[in-house]
Amino acid sequence: MTEKWNITLRVYRQKEGEAPHFDEIKMEVNPDEYVLDAVERAWAFHDRTICFRHACHHSTCGACGMRVNGVEKLTCITLIRDVTHDGATLKVEPLRNFPVVSDLAVDMGVFYNKMEKVGARAVLPVTEAEIENPPSKWPKEDEQYIRLSDCLECGLCISACPVMATTPDYLGPAPLAAAQDNRVKRKPELLSVVDCEDGVWRCHSAFECTAVCPSNVDPARRIMDLRKQVVAMRFSKLFGKA
Repeated sequence: MTEKWNITLRVYRQKEGEAPHFDEIKMEVNPDEYVLDAVERAWAFHDRTICFRHACHHSTCGACGMRVNGVEKLTCITLIRDVTHDGATLKVEPLRNFPVVSDLAVDMGVFYNKMEKVGARAVLPVTEAEIENPPSKWPKEDEQYIRLSDCLECGLCISACPVMATTPDYLGPAPLAAAQDNRVKRKPELLSVVDCEDGVWRCHSAFECTAVCPSNVDPARRIMDLRKQVVAMRFSKLFGKA
């Protein structure tokens, strides 16, 4: 027999011209369903005006990122039983450090622009044949470079980062992790992008970004490695002038 829980879904609501507030929806759920299932049910059977983003339903697109009971999660892979209990509340809110478009949907445009700024989407120059039949072994120097393809660009790390709230100019965890991904060596011009006040040195090493990353990209560790690369390139430039 399928287990059933009765929970209260608290949904953050914010639309143009309205004050932010929470709507509370009583519902019966299967605790082995996902948080996104509960949000979709709230939309389908309670209020069709709830705005949220989703697509793949299996953690490959990163679209359904939200704060669930205060913690950044991909709602399509977060079990209800892992974040609440029978008779309790399940609170869903939009990601922090992004402009809210409506309700649970945020504007990711600035974040994507920062990813483009560090060349994060220009991964490897592969041919159509290589896409269909990828090489069994990439060149050694490209292994780390390919690794960051696991980044979903979901924005969870940006939301969790306590430093992001201090200035909108900070590049943030995912863009800095992408810059570390051997791109500074490949593109020395990126040094001026990351070696600045709002680049690699603004990180406070809180490691919140790594804690919430759903793809094990480990952006915090990459930022620490990027600092080493930046310092090494600084010395290299000094010695080159000597």
